[in-house]
Amino acid sequence: MRQEEFEQRYQSDWQTFEQSIELAKPGWGKAKVSKAQLAEFSSQYRLVCYCLSLARERQYSPYLIQFLENLVFQGHQIFYQKRLGVFRRIYQFILFDFPNQVRQQAKFVWIATAIFYFPGLIVFFLTLVFPELIYAVVDADMVGRIEAMYDPSLDRIGRERQSDTDFMMFGFYIRNNIGIAFQCFAGGILATLGTLFYLLYNGIFFGAIDAHIINIGYQETFYSFVAGHSSYELTGIVLSGAAGLQLGWAVIAPGAYSRKQAIVNAGRKSISLVYGAIFLLLIAAFVEAFWSSTTSIAPNVKYTVGIIGWIVVIAYLTLMGRGRRQ
Repeated sequence: MRQEEFEQRYQSDWQTFEQSIELAKPGWGKAKVSKAQLAEFSSQYRLVCYCLSLARERQYSPYLIQFLENLVFQGHQIFYQKRLGVFRRIYQFILFDFPNQVRQQAKFVWIATAIFYFPGLIVFFLTLVFPELIYAVVDADMVGRIEAMYDPSLDRIGRERQSDTDFMMFGFYIRNNIGIAFQCFAGGILATLGTLFYLLYNGIFFGAIDAHIINIGYQETFYSFVAGHSSYELTGIVLSGAAGLQLGWAVIAPGAYSRKQAIVNAGRKSISLVYGAIFLLLIAAFVEAFWSSTTSIAPNVKYTVGIIGWIVVIAYLTLMGRGRRQ
């Protein structure tokens, strides 16, 4: 059967299914889908899946295949996920979907990791040897503020504040962390250039600051502060960068699809990394506000908690959700 005949035969069924999707989408004021409607929806969904299978087998045009893939994707979202409550979906995402997506998109994750850490390590060692290099990376005013934040004589480590403002700092850290993550992700639309810039900039900034802290002898204060939340924060930034790189690569190499459609496809895949990064950055903000800043806990305890945090994050991303069918 030629593609034109195939489209003419099933066009009305596809249009009916599109209308059913719109009716079934959740929204304020919409009536719940009845059992009869759900049964009809399921038969329509099976037909569209069958059409997609035929289109792939017969190697019809990428445009038609993408159209059918979109219908199947939307139908899957309605048919399978609609019945899950919000908390159930969050639970499923955290325990299964997110770590599986990280492993499936490992190529971009490893590239983002290298871009973030390697230049930072180089600048770190250079700044240890040439302390004045810090002023080529960070302006003098920022250096002064950072030195004041990690002064060993402070009652609270980090930004100057009182204990009763920890909740306010929690909000500040959320805004700051998610702001960095959004920059790393959204910058990918500029053919990866924005993502590359923010990953490089933040890696180099952290590397220079780390070395400067050692040079002035504030390392115990600084590392006891960052130990607890570093695993969540740095991993969240890297995953946001990986999502941005994937988005940017769709701009550079769209393949058989139009550039617009390739970006849409990449966005659907990478958004799971963004949601997961936000989840990790929320944990980082909580730990940073309520744990990292206190001086009543011995540094060795904080270091131990920090090491456990890295082990948990690595084990979570590499082991969690394995064997579960996607």
